[in-house]
Amino acid sequence: MKPVPDQGLKLPITHDQLIRDCQLPRLEARALLEHASGQRREWLIAHGDEPVAAAVIATFAALAQGRRAGQPLAYLVGGCEFRGHHFAVSEDVLIPRTDTETIVDWALELAPPAARVIDLGTGSGVIAISLALARPDLEVWATDISPAALALAAGNAAWLLATTGSDQDAITWREGTWWAAIEPGGRFDLVVSNPPYIRAADHHLTQGDLRFEPRAALTPGPEGTEALAVLIDGAPGHLTPGAWLIVEHGFDQGEAVRSRLAARGFEAITSRRDTAGHERVTGGRWPGV
Repeated sequence: MKPVPDQGLKLPITHDQLIRDCQLPRLEARALLEHASGQRREWLIAHGDEPVAAAVIATFAALAQGRRAGQPLAYLVGGCEFRGHHFAVSEDVLIPRTDTETIVDWALELAPPAARVIDLGTGSGVIAISLALARPDLEVWATDISPAALALAAGNAAWLLATTGSDQDAITWREGTWWAAIEPGGRFDLVVSNPPYIRAADHHLTQGDLRFEPRAALTPGPEGTEALAVLIDGAPGHLTPGAWLIVEHGFDQGEAVRSRLAARGFEAITSRRDTAGHERVTGGRWPGV
């Protein structure tokens, strides 16, 4: 958005004018103005013909300029929705996507009462926190290699668990790389993970929101399956008999993940599709029951 005087707008400038003239889709512009003004959508609609404070105009202009340059809306406003809850996000973590709801839904079906569950590579914490919110009986753990990501996730948990009346200490946080974050012999009844799985040379990494997201959280290496292999190969030493391991993966990696699970000795291996119809989550049960 150009400085206001260059737009030929007559002062005072109203909320409706800012939204209309910023060259962004209306819903995106309104979200940016909500963030810049600190006012809710309903207030902006009711006061659309009222003048905007100069400080809000300046903040909104900077946000709109960033959005037109391609910066993700979630990073600009500092959060997004996931399964009906608002999560804070930053450039230290991936932006939660609806595809990941598939793994949460399946995990909630699989987790037995009072199960010990771990989310490896938690990022903003959406999987672990969603499980804790939906199932207070679960003992939830979450790990990440990034201290910044863990701090953000813990902040999300503290706020969301408090607002819903849940136990604010319902999640145990651990820093480290995949299984290395867990003490030897530590075992779980359910393991979930949304690891990096994009091939390093994939052209999508240079497009859209992915350009701005942390690369280490997007791609683990040339093949895209390196982190998935670590998760699957290391799982048996951390699973109780009959426990499930379920992982999110790329739309074309389901067969490779199923094959690796089978080679490692998992049973009842199956995949689930996301809302677009792509194989998105694959899991297997560790034998023993």
